[in-house]
Amino acid sequence: MKFLVSFLLLLTTSVYSQINPSNITIARDSFGVPHIFAPTDPEVAYGIAWAHAEDDFGTLQTVAQSGKGMLGKVLGKKGAEADYVVQLLRIRKTVDEQWNTLSPDFLALIKGYVAGLNAYAKAHHKEVKYKKVFPLNEREYMTAVVFSISLFCGVEQALPQILGGKIATIPGFNPQGSNAFAMNATKTTTGESFLAINAHQPQEGPVAFYEAHLQSEQGWNMLGGLFPGGCLIFHGTNENLGWAHTVNYQDKLDVFQLEMNPVNKNQYKFDGEWIDLEKNKAKLKVKGIPFTIGKKIYWSKYGATVKTDKGVFSLRVPATMDIKALEQWYRMNKAKNFTEFYSALSMTSLPMFNIMYADRYDTIFYISNGKIPVRNADPKYNWKSTVPGNTSATLWNTFKPVTQLPQYVNPLSGYLYNTNHSPFLATDKKYNLDKYKFEKNDGYETYHNNRSQRVTELINTDKVDYNTFKKIKFDQQLPKELKYTYGIDSMLNLNAIDYPALKDLIITLQSWDRKAIANSKGAAIFLLIYDYVSKKLGGTAPRELTKSESIETYQYVYDYMMQNFGKTDLVLGDIQKLVRGDDARPAWGLPDVLTAEYTAPYKQGMRKIISGDAYICFVRYPKNGGLPIIESVNTFGASMHPDSPHYKDQMAMFLNQQTKPMTLDKDAVLKNAERIYHPGEK
Repeated sequence: MKFLVSFLLLLTTSVYSQINPSNITIARDSFGVPHIFAPTDPEVAYGIAWAHAEDDFGTLQTVAQSGKGMLGKVLGKKGAEADYVVQLLRIRKTVDEQWNTLSPDFLALIKGYVAGLNAYAKAHHKEVKYKKVFPLNEREYMTAVVFSISLFCGVEQALPQILGGKIATIPGFNPQGSNAFAMNATKTTTGESFLAINAHQPQEGPVAFYEAHLQSEQGWNMLGGLFPGGCLIFHGTNENLGWAHTVNYQDKLDVFQLEMNPVNKNQYKFDGEWIDLEKNKAKLKVKGIPFTIGKKIYWSKYGATVKTDKGVFSLRVPATMDIKALEQWYRMNKAKNFTEFYSALSMTSLPMFNIMYADRYDTIFYISNGKIPVRNADPKYNWKSTVPGNTSATLWNTFKPVTQLPQYVNPLSGYLYNTNHSPFLATDKKYNLDKYKFEKNDGYETYHNNRSQRVTELINTDKVDYNTFKKIKFDQQLPKELKYTYGIDSMLNLNAIDYPALKDLIITLQSWDRKAIANSKGAAIFLLIYDYVSKKLGGTAPRELTKSESIETYQYVYDYMMQNFGKTDLVLGDIQKLVRGDDARPAWGLPDVLTAEYTAPYKQGMRKIISGDAYICFVRYPKNGGLPIIESVNTFGASMHPDSPHYKDQMAMFLNQQTKPMTLDKDAVLKNAERIYHPGEK
């Protein structure tokens, strides 16, 4: 069997070792979105690497640098911290150990993608920021992929908590959520299945969605969004089925405290025996420092281990124990029906993400996906906290099969939704899963958030037409019952007459209709309240603001508006801007509305949206067959180059909640393309 696998690997890689770019067609549509056509999947991967590099080579280089361990050399100290994490978690070592477990056809895909990226770097050497990054090899690429996925799984939160300080990862890495909705003929007026793909991500950087269409003659025809460095579509639709991802928050890793030998600081107790920590050195290269810095790293039976003033802790992360997540996405891309799609999920290599699914056969499906350890259910172990690392009773090594994860197939309600909330609140309450039938130690969410609470107000027993389906996604109303961590009831109940200087602000907020629209005065006040309260109380237990805190917060809003704008008569769009280059436009949205937006200081008191509502795609699967009907919009455009016509050509559409038609039809794409060319052509 091993001989056969090796032979197939040799045969496959030799066939694709020299990709001819003339076999690959890149068709740019009127919005600059690349549609890649080629005979084989590896050639398509080569094409998407080239096309994406044309639009955003800078970000692709950052991804490559993380796989090379060169972020420190390029970015300085913060980059070196990320390189340290990669070595601490032994990501490259795991990639090397598991490399031959990857399927030959997937390895060929990776080879094609990396070849395309290297070819672009060679042809555009003046754009290469740090020469030693290229050529990139396939294992370095996979190291970058596994590292990125581990960040989604909580490593960037867990390590700082252990070390007592902030650890840098990849600049711009800050996922914020997402929405996903699916309906079948039971719920829709047209008898079609509907799917809404709605990412809430940073608008720029390594986890900002890039839209593309990938089609080969080997059964691959998929349109949707991918992150920089993606060789396939992460969520979108093919001819038969599609899915959306949202971030989920079940327990994706564990922290163990080791019991150390009082006479030997490098030994820990395990099942009554003292065992030596494995010791090594992370070799870090830092910009501006002419020599390599060595930093000690440790490894126990539990995994990556760090020594702190509070003790010695090990971090065990399923995401870094399996390198097949990208291969699972590949199988999902090429699935032709629900059976094949579920078979792909059965790999359980994708360690996170809710998956919302719909297809042309009127099947809808939702699963709170994850690589969930089989943990010891003894109540003496609190898996939400630090667990004793001195016994095999806490050392898990197996994972739950996909059939044991929370999931729904075609509920009688005809609809499913997720907004990063509980998988046990995914449809009509009559058909929701019972949370008590799932292991508490898995850490599944059990709560509503504002977005999910609002969906319960919008969806009733009536059937839904397509326009109403879209309106649900584009809704800008907070729910009647707010679900924020910190309650502001005291702010809403103050007697405005008692506070003359703050009276206008108090009355405006109390009369606010709770809509996050750009011309709302109440939304402008709430934006500043949210920012102030989250900073003041961030990290504390959920609670209501006291009366004195409410007055203090109103005073902050008043002072902020007067100091920066000279008046308090402001609307949300005066303060909140969607910014692309020098173009700053009034923007709607607030944290945790269905059209969510998250901001950071910009200039002159204004705040710039950095994350939130981003790539949006609606799909209808006609009941009488035929290709799905697709429309989409991205925040800005396909290109990161300010001189490109596609740098911000979707910006107005996005703000107006409009979409563009998209298609999987090759003939239609080629007929209407703005430009058709092969990689490397001038």
